[in-house]
Amino acid sequence: MSSGKIYTKTGDKGDTSLFSGQRVPKSDPFIQALGSIDECNSAIGAAIALMPKEDKFTFIIEQLEVIQHALFDLGAAVATPRTKAVDTKIEKTRFDEEETAFVEEWIDKMTLELPKLKTFILPGGHACGAMLHLARSICRRAEREVVPLTDHADVSDNVFIYLNRLSDYLFTVSRYVNHLTDSPETCWIHNKLTTAN
Repeated sequence: MSSGKIYTKTGDKGDTSLFSGQRVPKSDPFIQALGSIDECNSAIGAAIALMPKEDKFTFIIEQLEVIQHALFDLGAAVATPRTKAVDTKIEKTRFDEEETAFVEEWIDKMTLELPKLKTFILPGGHACGAMLHLARSICRRAEREVVPLTDHADVSDNVFIYLNRLSDYLFTVSRYVNHLTDSPETCWIHNKLTTAN
């Protein structure tokens, strides 16, 4: 980033630039997807801030920070439509499948220590766990918004696959934080209102 002012005024008429150099409306599907990816990243940052300050949570913070960096890389890939950008920019923003492999490994390790689910659970628990559930739901939205971009070959399949696996990770790590903090999970009850009456 430059050392100048934070505001550029170039978007004051409702459009902005992709990394490819293309100007698009701020309502463009690419910008919608980028906004959700950024929102997910912010929710993860909030979860880190809410994380208990004990050594046993350090590795989770480290994983989440790796993911935050990966989401910036993923955003750059989304902002570089492969059908419109020059080859040098496409290569510079390539998003590799190894990022997904890391996330899968982390999911598998945490799952071994978690009690098996026998029903759906409600988002909640510890404040950090609840925030990670929120990040998961935002990630799901980003995933849905990337689908049409992938369908038109503007975005690599690796981007969609990573978001899909990331939402699984965020679900798992939210449960893991709740597990480590002894925060009980609330099971979903069908027709709760009827049952209560």
